[in-house]
Amino acid sequence: MSAIYIAGIALCSVLAQWVAWAFRVPAILFLLLTGLLLGPFSGVLDPDALLGDLLFPVVSLSVAVILFEGSLTLHFRELKGISKVVRNLCSIGMLMTCVVISLSAYWLLELNWRVAAVLGAVLVVTGPTVIAPLLNSMRPTQDIDRILRWEGIVIDPIGALFAVLVFEAVMLVGQGEVLSHTIIALVKTVGVGLSIGVVSGWITTQLMRREWLPFELHKFGILALVLISFSISNHLSHESGLLAVTVFGIWLANQDDLEIDSVLEFKEDLSMILISTLFILLAARLQLSDLMMLDSDVFIFLAIVLFIARPLCIAISTFGTDLPMKSRLVLAWIAPRGIVAAAVGSVFALSMIEAGVADAEKMVPLIFTVIIVTVVLQSLTAIPVAKLLGVRQPSPNTILIIGANHVSRAIARGLKEQNIPVHLSDPAWENCKMARMDGLPCYYGNPQSEHAERYLPLTTIRSVLALSPNRHHNALGVQYFSHLLNEKNVFSLRSSSSHAKANKDSATFLSRQILFGENGAYARLSSVIAKGGKVSATRISEEFSWQQYLEMNSEAIPLFILKGDKDSDEDAPVKMRPFTSDMEKPPQEGERVIALQPPKISVLKDPANNKAKDNKKDES
Repeated sequence: MSAIYIAGIALCSVLAQWVAWAFRVPAILFLLLTGLLLGPFSGVLDPDALLGDLLFPVVSLSVAVILFEGSLTLHFRELKGISKVVRNLCSIGMLMTCVVISLSAYWLLELNWRVAAVLGAVLVVTGPTVIAPLLNSMRPTQDIDRILRWEGIVIDPIGALFAVLVFEAVMLVGQGEVLSHTIIALVKTVGVGLSIGVVSGWITTQLMRREWLPFELHKFGILALVLISFSISNHLSHESGLLAVTVFGIWLANQDDLEIDSVLEFKEDLSMILISTLFILLAARLQLSDLMMLDSDVFIFLAIVLFIARPLCIAISTFGTDLPMKSRLVLAWIAPRGIVAAAVGSVFALSMIEAGVADAEKMVPLIFTVIIVTVVLQSLTAIPVAKLLGVRQPSPNTILIIGANHVSRAIARGLKEQNIPVHLSDPAWENCKMARMDGLPCYYGNPQSEHAERYLPLTTIRSVLALSPNRHHNALGVQYFSHLLNEKNVFSLRSSSSHAKANKDSATFLSRQILFGENGAYARLSSVIAKGGKVSATRISEEFSWQQYLEMNSEAIPLFILKGDKDSDEDAPVKMRPFTSDMEKPPQEGERVIALQPPKISVLKDPANNKAKDNKKDES
């Protein structure tokens, strides 16, 4: 029977993720609703009865993996370049939010001071998994987008670490320890966590650098090391495991010559599974009686969280900066809570309930209430608020090119010369390096990953061109971005019909293999460029019609049609449409045609033909 319940949870998490994908909202909302429907409202799922004594270890280990995955993205070199605002948000702003929420919970809700302190520490954390979908639909200005994304990335592990330290401190005081013993125990917890994290990171680094661990075991091996590091650290010092895995991830992330991309991709997939499962399980644990414990004062508490704690945090963090007031107002409104708050808070609540701390059972319902209210309210109002304040970016105008090979780079350079913003992506570092040497922005990695949501400028992308020689990369890109941007804005090079039949390509991918018409095959484009072909633009006019262009450039491969002046400002960007096999409207007067022109040598007469003509002249 347990197997059926576990399989059902997996199915429900997939369905919740799919519904969130269809409505383009953070998945956390539907995961929470699913958990509430299965748990307190219907009584179908009882996590405590299902897992028994394993519930606490499962939740704890899952949180450890999630925090480890988040810390793998925390690079010191990137922290050096972040703005003063982000730095303040993750330091003094975080402390201010904790103080305001803790005091409100203590005085207004009359919670035990230990529970109030931990609640305030847990609710400082936002999360990139919630922020990213919201920003993609909201499209705020660059300063807002950058600040919120970086806040979500940085405050995830830092906030979790802060919550661990606060929890340790209040639990030690609550046990009646004198101040000196409390400080000693806290130092012990931090020392053990730091030591285990650094040692684990060093061992893992040596295993990978010296190739003592085969490549195919990197993912599973590091996962095992994460779990054992967490368990050993907790065994030596209670609740130090979260600190250990966070330090472990940061250590690996900052090793320059260490290849961890495959590990990061694996951890992203694993984190998605764990996040989905955890949210359903934790929401299902809520009881209607627990929810009923929350009286009308909860609404005042929520108002303080939304309208006092966050605005005060932003006011302090942006003090003395040149950030516009409109941007500050948007930042003061957008702060949805995510998985770290729910998971870490649930772990702490279980520990405090076991320790017999008063009001500990109220912490989880309060956390989930804040999560639901912030996600729903801010998701619904983000776009109207951005429009009202005039901080929403104009329609996206960047072209994302999947692949940074020599064909993609040549086409990207041609578009850039015509004032068309481009951004390339490629999982091969050599291709990305060559693109960046050409002055072309390039994302190194998989454009469909959660990591790409954080680092790719998705809010500015208008169209996607799949130009990779790897048809699987093109297929994945088309499938992913067809939903995100609308199918009509996604195009791909043609693949051979035999490959399509053998690999059972989706209808969407088949329908979008229309880029550059009959000449839209990678081999053809690559051959012309390898021979010295160049991408150039020609204006169609009354004196030089489209038919004349075709007659004089019969060997050229038309790529795009541009409408608008090259020197247009951002408010009136150049409009672009690619040549496709189903294109009905040819280039009009005033428009420019971007084409791949063959090398000049290709238009010279063949020497054999010249020789034949000379012989004819001699005969005559």
